[in-house]
Amino acid sequence: MDTRNLLLELFVEELPPKALDALGNAFAAALFESLEAQGLTAETSVLTAYASPRRLAAHVTAVAARAADRPVSSKLMPVSVALAGDGSPTPALLKKLAALGLDTAVLPRLRRAMDGKAEALFYDSVAPGVTLAEGLQKALDSAIARLPIPKVMSYQLADGWSTAHFVRPAHGLLALHGAEVVPVFALGLAADRITRGHRFEAAMDVLHIRDADSYEAQMETEGAVIPSFTKRRADIARQLREVAASCGGGEVGSLTPIEDEALLDEVTALVERPNVLACQFEPEFLAVPQECLILTMKANQKYFPLLDAAGRLTHRFLVVSNIRPADPSQVIGGNERVVRPRLADARFFFDQDRKAPLAERIKRLDAVVYHNQLGSQGQRIRRMVKLAGAIAAELGADVARAERAALLAKADLATDMVGEFPELQGIMGRYYALAAGEDAVVAEAIAAHYRPRFAGDALPEGNVALAVALADKLDALVGIFGIGLAPSGDKDPYALRRAALGVLRILMEKALPLDLMRLLELARAGFEPEQLADSASLDVFQFMLDRLRFVLREQGHSADEVEAVLASAPRRIDQVGPRIEAVRAFRSLPEAEALAAAHKRIRNILRKSAGEAMTGRVETALLQAGAEADLYAALREVEPRLESALANLDYGGALAILAGLRGAVDRFFDEVMVRVDEPLLRANRLALLGQLAAAMNSVADIGELA
Repeated sequence: MDTRNLLLELFVEELPPKALDALGNAFAAALFESLEAQGLTAETSVLTAYASPRRLAAHVTAVAARAADRPVSSKLMPVSVALAGDGSPTPALLKKLAALGLDTAVLPRLRRAMDGKAEALFYDSVAPGVTLAEGLQKALDSAIARLPIPKVMSYQLADGWSTAHFVRPAHGLLALHGAEVVPVFALGLAADRITRGHRFEAAMDVLHIRDADSYEAQMETEGAVIPSFTKRRADIARQLREVAASCGGGEVGSLTPIEDEALLDEVTALVERPNVLACQFEPEFLAVPQECLILTMKANQKYFPLLDAAGRLTHRFLVVSNIRPADPSQVIGGNERVVRPRLADARFFFDQDRKAPLAERIKRLDAVVYHNQLGSQGQRIRRMVKLAGAIAAELGADVARAERAALLAKADLATDMVGEFPELQGIMGRYYALAAGEDAVVAEAIAAHYRPRFAGDALPEGNVALAVALADKLDALVGIFGIGLAPSGDKDPYALRRAALGVLRILMEKALPLDLMRLLELARAGFEPEQLADSASLDVFQFMLDRLRFVLREQGHSADEVEAVLASAPRRIDQVGPRIEAVRAFRSLPEAEALAAAHKRIRNILRKSAGEAMTGRVETALLQAGAEADLYAALREVEPRLESALANLDYGGALAILAGLRGAVDRFFDEVMVRVDEPLLRANRLALLGQLAAAMNSVADIGELA
């Protein structure tokens, strides 16, 4: 089979930078998937995706000029319908053949075979393989249609009449199979071997690509473009490290560019020929909190601030230029002039905001709507104050500090700096609280109460900060759930999943001895009774257990271990981890399998006996000698030790104690009939099983391990 390497490029106007990597990978993957489905690739074919600000491209090795012919077997109809009693074709069969463009000449070639329980007629033929031109056209159309385009543009084609719809206007289509142009069309363009390089630094205006394999090298040497997103990104990262080291006197690590993967991706999508240059600003701007300066340089200018070895911002920063002039001084000077007004704005906001103490801004929040059904931010703060104080009291923390921190937690929303940079809420609250002479613990709690903001983020430190962070998240969860706006599918506009995970992480990782259901009820009490649904607290509790189930599975715990612990809807989240570890240790015991099966059997018996007396006191006078009395005695013997182990949170010890019941439980089920006809005896045995089930459920529902 004639196979050569294939190159296809779509040349467009500047693509949206935040979507470029995804667009490039999706475009290449869709092309390859379609070519593969049509039989045009080989098992050894390799896909390489390219994406730069002005192009999406894909290179595929070992692509055939024509796919191999393939056998096709078409089921016609059951033999009983197709053939008359004498074996002649029925009108139904003749009609079916005509619809397929066949005549009676094919009758001898029809194949009879079983289709399920009935015999059917099949027509075997050979479908000719698709040509590359046909297959690539189909693949290209599919790739364009399936692109995850953030926003489609409509633009007029060169004929002045037709309109195309794409992420950006397209101006060129390149398609080469080896050195030959593949005649395909897209977006009003006919494929050729022509593309364009860098806007300013290409060696020539138009590049003629010799063959599919010379594309990347020609783009780099003649076009001054690194077409590979991955290669360009790695080159930028290397240059950032090297230039940062040169700014630090050549000592590696003395100065480091700020780590920001999203910023690196975005800058990679903005340049075709990266050139990292070192710039600086006036050191006096460093009097402004470094978070403000870093954010304005990253968000507005796409610069990489340089940090010293202690993580402090310096007055140096790196810019990724798209040109490589012999004398870069003008590029450096231009970027330094551009950044000064931005930093000056940040300094102005900081100076203006400090003129009024943070506490004076609280009253402004009564005019800021939190949610039209839940009131203003001012009302929310008053709920948070009560809730944070209650949580702090349960933690033995300073209630006054927790209430003060909750009162001031949202006050920075009324500052100019947070108005300009919402990402700084909480962070600026801390600076402004310290500037106003607030207690340092209060200031730290203001900064930390949004944590964790994302997966892997640090948790608040100290019980005051933890109380405020919990109050913030619990109020949001109960309030939004209570008005019927729970997350659904992939929609979570109020970030409630993140809030729930934050609460769970705090309770688990900080090992806080708090009852989750009680916390939710405290949060519910902060609202007017008519504001929220009666089931708000319970709905959030169930939602959080579902999130906890996901978290535990992500941590590597098996499904049955997780279900065993969560079956009883535990309210002490800090004890879930130790309970799972105890279950894991229990299942390694020789008694575990038999006890799990017995517990499952007990659960089924009790479920079928719903409504009968099964949890009352066991009447010892009704116990029959032998296995029944022995089980009751064994249960009474272990109860004090079990209670002691549970009181000391020794879940492993508790399950080991329960394992000692195996013999008595086995004998009971071997020798005793539970559901006897005599009602008092049956009720007494159900009560005994009820007590046994309660004991066995004290750590986890071990029946889930069966």
